[in-house]
Amino acid sequence: MSNTVLQDPTPVELVRLKRWRMSVFWVCLVGYIGYYLCRKNLSAAFPLMTEVFGYTNSQLGLIAFYSELAYALGKIINGPLADKFGGRKLFLTGMIGAITCNILFTQGTTLTYFIVVWCVCRYFLAMGWGGLVKMIGHWYEPERNGTIMGFISLNFQFGGVLATLLAGFLVANGVGWQGVFFYPSLILFVIFIVSYFSSKETPRDLIPHTNFGHSKLKPKAVLAQEEGEEEIKESPLKIIKGLLAIKVFRHILLFSFLTTFLRSIFFFWTPKLLVDLGMGTANAILKSALFPFLGCLGTILLGWYTDNYAKNGDRAKATWVMLTGLIASLLGVVYCIQVGGMNDTIVILLGACGFFLLGPYSMSSGCLTLDIAGPNGAGSASGMIDFLGYVGGSIAVWGAGKLSDVFGWGEVFQVLAVTATLATFSAWMMSREYQRRSKETNA
Repeated sequence: MSNTVLQDPTPVELVRLKRWRMSVFWVCLVGYIGYYLCRKNLSAAFPLMTEVFGYTNSQLGLIAFYSELAYALGKIINGPLADKFGGRKLFLTGMIGAITCNILFTQGTTLTYFIVVWCVCRYFLAMGWGGLVKMIGHWYEPERNGTIMGFISLNFQFGGVLATLLAGFLVANGVGWQGVFFYPSLILFVIFIVSYFSSKETPRDLIPHTNFGHSKLKPKAVLAQEEGEEEIKESPLKIIKGLLAIKVFRHILLFSFLTTFLRSIFFFWTPKLLVDLGMGTANAILKSALFPFLGCLGTILLGWYTDNYAKNGDRAKATWVMLTGLIASLLGVVYCIQVGGMNDTIVILLGACGFFLLGPYSMSSGCLTLDIAGPNGAGSASGMIDFLGYVGGSIAVWGAGKLSDVFGWGEVFQVLAVTATLATFSAWMMSREYQRRSKETNA
């Protein structure tokens, strides 16, 4: 534990620190949108790759399956690396790796090549979120975790929107499948240059000994401290052991598995689903953007609400209530597929799924991570949470492709409805644990 005495910044220093904090915020927001331009483009390319190479959903699912596993592995490795070497270094390194792999992907002609290159790409992409959470945790007070991470989480929601619209625009203008990967790489390179010169790891990199970004209150949000643990500021192994000793954190691991299972299917398969239901490729890609767009609204709403109205830090209650809307929306999709000829209604229901799912999904590796681990353990915590999540995601994306080939998309959405029910129950159990802790604290 450091004995450094932190001091309030002077008025001049405060202005400088606030300016840099805003700069870091925008780097994290726009930078991770750039990550998605070089990640979400794969799902937009799936219909085109079917046209060019004749791949089935099961074959395309193999690219998704193995790359999700690589992403999960990258999360568990890169999360602790962010705690050890700093979030900013990892965030920038991931950008360069993603740019390189997207360009290499355009040179492929075989399924094996595509799988290998995209797995490497996803490993680099796995550096982004842990690095981002680490930086945000240093620059903002814990009391603002819900609101700040709600807005920051717009990057992967809005990034999905922009990536989808960009891909749809390119396809509508006659760009082949290679262009869907090449042009986003150029945009991310520009974002990398700006991010490099516009970000700092911590306020102390500007002004040593400042307490800027530290809570002025007792850090009740950091659950490890409430349970008598030392502040999470140790080696990655000690951080992991400390986190696993916290019951709420164990609940979050299961919740992440289930919600990422759900999200990954939408993430990879929405454009292909709409094409299989009869839409044109460009139209299907563009309409699939409604899912992440409404997810932006749900994420902001949930983050703001839990910061202002969640009792005793129980963000899980609003989360499970919101997930009940997801169950209803998924059952609506099942009905529309079975009836047939209701594609516009399906698009609207898919958007509703985004609204009800992406807010709860973003909770697990966003503000809940910072609530539990604080900035010092945020990389390891988000790495563990996302690792289990994307193990679930890898199973989901392969299974969805296979199931759709054999039985059709209606059965896929029946599985999603069951999974959403389990996720709702998981969040309800998490809420009960928060209530139990509150009663013990107030006893």
